[in-house]
Amino acid sequence: MKDAFGTPQSLLILGGTSEIALATARRLIARRTRTVWLAGRPSPDLEKAAAHLRGLGAETHTVAFDALAPDSHETILGKIFAEGDIDMVLLAFGLLGDQAHDERDPVAAVRVAQTNYTGAVSAGLVCARALQAQGHGSLVVLSSVAAERARRSNFIYGSAKAGLDAFTQGLGDALHGTGVHVMVVRPGFVRTSMTAGRPETPLATTPEAVATAIELGLRRRSETVWVPGALRLVMAALRHVPRPLFRRLPL
Repeated sequence: MKDAFGTPQSLLILGGTSEIALATARRLIARRTRTVWLAGRPSPDLEKAAAHLRGLGAETHTVAFDALAPDSHETILGKIFAEGDIDMVLLAFGLLGDQAHDERDPVAAVRVAQTNYTGAVSAGLVCARALQAQGHGSLVVLSSVAAERARRSNFIYGSAKAGLDAFTQGLGDALHGTGVHVMVVRPGFVRTSMTAGRPETPLATTPEAVATAIELGLRRRSETVWVPGALRLVMAALRHVPRPLFRRLPL
């Protein structure tokens, strides 16, 4: 169970090699988290991440999980929840893609959409049902400011994140009053290996800053977290810019 400050004892990360998720795990382990499940495609990086968290004092397990195999989600995730209550699920997998390439390759574009949206819908529903059955827990979903308005430079990724964002908000409404807390996290540009080599946007942030915001959101039982917080005002303005002008902005 969580303590008075919202820190979970047990954590399940979907997307076990995510730099944001691992920064969050490190921060939570330093507080109170003692059991961590890292779910992701089997790889040396997944095992390295698990070994690192064990070194910090957490009992850490890895489990093979593929966002693009929704038929397997109920079985795989059900086995994890059968081991004991999970206080927090962090849905952190995603695929940025290559906009210029993916516009010319519909199969690649669909893979971005299926990873960021379809796979997340499947895993999110399975975890939500399990959390509801145990009567407590938080489901934290990594969305993006890209979900707020599609931009020419990343509308394939942005449209998938928009779907994920809307789904998570609706799921939060459906679970209201059940004891399950659902939180959407909307970071801006995050400096990670996934974004390496790409031009930074204003208000760029780090995995550690996102992790700090997630922990604070858990304590406050927030429903939406922006990272950095100033992006909330920026996107509120951009959302209402007329399309002819929006097309001319250097976004």
